[in-house]
Amino acid sequence: KMSEMSAMNRKNIQKLAESLSRQVKHFDRNETESLITLFNTLLGEQSDRRAGSGLDRGRFRNVLHNTFGMTDDMIMDRVFRAFDKDNDSYISIKEWVEGLSVFLRGTLDEKIKYCFDVYDLNGDGYISREEMFHMLKNSLIKQPTEEDPDEGIKDLVEITLKKMDHDHDSRLSYTDFEKAVRDENLLLEAFGMCLPDTKSILAFEQQVFHNTTET
Repeated sequence: KMSEMSAMNRKNIQKLAESLSRQVKHFDRNETESLITLFNTLLGEQSDRRAGSGLDRGRFRNVLHNTFGMTDDMIMDRVFRAFDKDNDSYISIKEWVEGLSVFLRGTLDEKIKYCFDVYDLNGDGYISREEMFHMLKNSLIKQPTEEDPDEGIKDLVEITLKKMDHDHDSRLSYTDFEKAVRDENLLLEAFGMCLPDTKSILAFEQQVFHNTTET
């Protein structure tokens, strides 16, 4: 028995794609339609059949892991929260398309805002020393030889602050982060991989959009 969502007929999908592609940047109508179709497929695989509300954390995490090669649980959880704008623990079709537009094709501006949101763990508008420590500790591979790996991470936090904390208040505001990343684009993902690399974007787009040229 198919769930209502996956039974969306082609007409409805086209109507939805039409309206979403007008609201969301970076995808045309055909691409939007392909993303909706993929969403419905993923939804159909979801064990939680009540999922009228959208993709749950587990399903979404699988996409991040299997399709985009992410491995850090903490970061994947934050990416989920960045996509889930209304905080209802499900990613709706609109949140899915909007999230992917930045994730796959975002401008530098959009990506800076997105990464900052991901890294601001408690949502207070700053990336604190503690938050940096947590993320770096999580993302770095532990060396078995190190007596106290935490010391190395503390040093790294200080080096990062020196480089990025423009107003010297020992935490990164959005302005600090934005300025640092504009000066040095590599700092965009300083605290963990939260955007897909070019290779997996290409693979995803080829797989999902391969048939968008046909009508």
